[in-house]
Amino acid sequence: MNSINRRSILLAGLGAAGTGALAACNNASGSAGTPGLVSPSGSAVTRVEKKRSSTGKVMKRSLTATPVRLDLGGGVMARTWAFDGQAPGKEIRLTAGDILAAELNNQLPGKTITSIHWHGLALRNDMDGVPPATQQAVRAGSAFAYRFIADAPGTYFFHPHVGVQLDRGLHAPLIVEDPKEPLSYDDEWVVVLDDWLDGVTGTPDEAFAELKQGMGGMDHGGMGGMGGSSPGPESSGGHDMGGMDMSPSPSPSDSTGGMSMKFMLMGADSELLGGDAGDVKYPYHLINGRVPQDPDVYTGKPGKRVRLRIVNAGSDTAYRVALGGHKLTVTHTDGYPVERHQTDALLIGMGERYDVLVTLDDGVFPLVALAEGKKASAMALIRTGSGSKPSPTVRPKELDGLITSASQLRAADDVRLSPKKTDRVHRIDLTGGMDKYNWAINGKRFDMNNPDASPLHVEAGQRVRLDFVNTTDMWHPMHLHGHTYQLGSTGPRKDTTIVLPKKKVSVVFDADNPGQWLLHCHNAYHGEAGMMALVAYQS
Repeated sequence: MNSINRRSILLAGLGAAGTGALAACNNASGSAGTPGLVSPSGSAVTRVEKKRSSTGKVMKRSLTATPVRLDLGGGVMARTWAFDGQAPGKEIRLTAGDILAAELNNQLPGKTITSIHWHGLALRNDMDGVPPATQQAVRAGSAFAYRFIADAPGTYFFHPHVGVQLDRGLHAPLIVEDPKEPLSYDDEWVVVLDDWLDGVTGTPDEAFAELKQGMGGMDHGGMGGMGGSSPGPESSGGHDMGGMDMSPSPSPSDSTGGMSMKFMLMGADSELLGGDAGDVKYPYHLINGRVPQDPDVYTGKPGKRVRLRIVNAGSDTAYRVALGGHKLTVTHTDGYPVERHQTDALLIGMGERYDVLVTLDDGVFPLVALAEGKKASAMALIRTGSGSKPSPTVRPKELDGLITSASQLRAADDVRLSPKKTDRVHRIDLTGGMDKYNWAINGKRFDMNNPDASPLHVEAGQRVRLDFVNTTDMWHPMHLHGHTYQLGSTGPRKDTTIVLPKKKVSVVFDADNPGQWLLHCHNAYHGEAGMMALVAYQS
């Protein structure tokens, strides 16, 4: 499954060099020594943490990252890394205001370093899990204790922020319950979406090494442009995909123009995503860690109202999600309530989360996550009565009905930002492409240790606007750590949003959580290639 890994970006090529090199370029609080900037563990961070509303209750968890051989169902086995032997990992659930005390034990092989990023939570900066910016990476055989107040209700998840570990099995849902929950429902089901290759066709590091070669000098004849006029199926990895339109994965020796084509996906195209849908071939797409041939099953009763908490933990895939025979009522996105919106299907980018309500009918119904533009899908089942299991390749008509993304939603009145003059504006040009695989922000590949890499400065108390301007031919899900922003003047409050090719998306947030925070594309491979920046509070 997934967990975010930025080692290559953050360490500017030192990622594979081991922990000695990392220690040489780090100190206990990352960039704490940078003059004029708030330290991740400084007094400003401590003051804000003390102001957070707390119940005083402590939720303790131990999380051990280890190699594991996973059963994905249907006889499909994968060698990967996971927390405590399962992927997705065991859910963490607490109440808003509780303190989470989680110890990460790194039992990964060799000199593998790792961390945990608590995706979507506005927490204290030194617990954000981004080495070397906010902490030292956790070395193999070592442990790190995370402790912070989780004061914002919502659907979140956690994963590493080192290299491309996002594309392994190191992730799990994190649910912060609202003690004054306004929604009325009978039950809930957490649904984790994921694109999977690790331990089946190779490793994420091997995939990234191939992608970094870029498209320059390749012979594109007969393959279609990366914009995708001739869609091509994803690899099946040699497994039976139940009749799905897929072709076998090329061997490592297969090449085009002298370049390996084992992992690079050609011709994936989506009108919803504005063209090129993704970079990477995945043999499987999973819901709650299961392949469609052997799906996860939720058992309920007709007439009951269920809250689905949907998390896209994938690395390179947007999913179009629908429940056969049902409408979805959207209530939240990225943890924050929206004006209720009924739809047939949702478009969910990597890192996004949506909460929806459904009133269950009588029978057996497929919950399908279509891998947008990739001619593949994941499936789980809801069973409330008798009926046969649908085909693994079933495509409910709702997938082609009313399709909703965040741009169609409005923030609920109680979380909408009050009108206020904008104090600071940053233009965020999303740049690069497949030719050289040089994804970047404002034309600069991110490097935490490069003194020429200028952070995006903000000051506490400011209303900040970010103008995402996508100059590339591909979509990017842009994620800001430690904050939620609002889309436009009335749009939803989010921490991750889709920016389509050649489009501009403006978001605003209040600078109320001091520290140094990463802003990046949540495509694991784009981020690792350099599409990141640092939002740094000035002291």
